[in-house]
Amino acid sequence: MTSTSPAAQTHSSNIVMQAITEAPHQDESTTLSQSWLLGCDTETTGTGSEDAIVSASLVLRNPETGSDGDAIAEWTINPHRHISAGASQVNGFTDEYLQANGMEPAEALTAIGSIIAKAQSKNIPLLAYNAPFDVRMLSNDLQRWNLEPLPEQLLVVDPLIIDREISHRRGKRTLTYTTEYYGVEPHGDFHDATADTIAAVDLIKPISTLYPQVGALKLGELMDWQRQAHEKWRVSFNEWMSSRGRGPVTDSWL
Repeated sequence: MTSTSPAAQTHSSNIVMQAITEAPHQDESTTLSQSWLLGCDTETTGTGSEDAIVSASLVLRNPETGSDGDAIAEWTINPHRHISAGASQVNGFTDEYLQANGMEPAEALTAIGSIIAKAQSKNIPLLAYNAPFDVRMLSNDLQRWNLEPLPEQLLVVDPLIIDREISHRRGKRTLTYTTEYYGVEPHGDFHDATADTIAAVDLIKPISTLYPQVGALKLGELMDWQRQAHEKWRVSFNEWMSSRGRGPVTDSWL
């Protein structure tokens, strides 16, 4: 789990912001395989709407340098609320640790939101595995602390949506199983926000290699492609659910 000091976290935040400032502006014809990406992952007190972020990571990836050139920022946040036993077991954080070591939410979340907004202004997609969860948690926390919201029209890459559309493989599609399938070696333990972020960003290269049509997707068509892919999956999945007497999935993608 993230354990750097607040000063170090602020420093890493400034490095990522500076790297984005120096990155080129991408137009809508930029392909996914050639795109800069801003990976994101959060660890939280739970999965409900009342829960909050306790750890977050942003990883800026330059397609020309790969992981060796990553700019990484990470935060540990005092959520000022109880972390559930289930979440604590998964991510390793405790109430006591977060109270002693976590940054104040307004400071950390302002930095996170500002970096994402800067990347979006340059048409650099936000990449997150199962992106609706992280986007929802970030949006809820920003609203909770009366901070500037995320940009309304986010440009997002979701490797889960992409893999589900093109691989047609059997088995689970958690980040752990998906990275194993594509031969991605984790940088640290899963359920650490930084390790999960790097692993999710690392997925784009092998997916684009195995399925060139994914790498050739242009940024201008990416959101509609993912929305259509999610809807196609949802219809198929609900048919399966109905055949077993279970209720449908009703959520949309972003």
